[in-house]
Amino acid sequence: MNVDPDLLRSRLGDRRARTAMVLGSGLGGLVDVLDEPVRIAYGDLPGFPQSGVSGHSGELVWGLLNGVPVIVLSGRIHYYEAGDAAAMRPALEALKAVGVEILVLTNAAGSLKPELAPGSVMLIDDHINFSGRNPLIGEPSDARFTGMTEAYDAALRRHMREAAAAEGLTLSGGVYMWFSGPSFETPAEIRMARLLGADAVGMSTVPETILARFLGLRVVAASVLTNYGAGMTGAELSHQETKDMAPKGGAVLARILAAAVPRF
Repeated sequence: MNVDPDLLRSRLGDRRARTAMVLGSGLGGLVDVLDEPVRIAYGDLPGFPQSGVSGHSGELVWGLLNGVPVIVLSGRIHYYEAGDAAAMRPALEALKAVGVEILVLTNAAGSLKPELAPGSVMLIDDHINFSGRNPLIGEPSDARFTGMTEAYDAALRRHMREAAAAEGLTLSGGVYMWFSGPSFETPAEIRMARLLGADAVGMSTVPETILARFLGLRVVAASVLTNYGAGMTGAELSHQETKDMAPKGGAVLARILAAAVPRF
């Protein structure tokens, strides 16, 4: 079921935004830095995908970030919830229909590099779709052959790095690998991911990036690293750890985004 863009326009009134953001697990606190927020529950937008994962509030918020209008999706639906890699397509199509041109994707992820400690932020330079799933399977038009050479916009990534530097923050870049989830990776899978060149692993973002590029949106993405990959410390992983650690890195990411969005 598609989202009626006219309904979304009517709920937003005369408010518009060129930039939209999707918030990952435990990162809903980014909404708190918006000025003049207008909140719309996903349930009030028929066809809008609603997540059943704790740590995702499930609302669309329009607001001002450092004076710039943005639309924030606080919560996403994941492939592992419905077995549908294109689950976020209705939401992204609705954003495109109301004038969004730039999509900022965020997620909570596992670090594969000792120097990227939990609580730090990694700018996504590229990704590996290890799941093998693609949200454009079944798309009848030739637009399904979407180029992914520059999936993550070089100019937007540069703005993110410049904004971090201006804030006195470190922002390392890296490669994000998408596992389907919902179970965490095994130590052997983490060793494989490191051999293949991944710097972080997670269960989202990649299908949204593919959909966004298909729709003609420019994409920039960042991971808040909440833990080390399985086998790197000997400790078991949990979603609670993700929710506990995400706000720490989320506060850093909020500072970077507040400084970066006016540069977009």
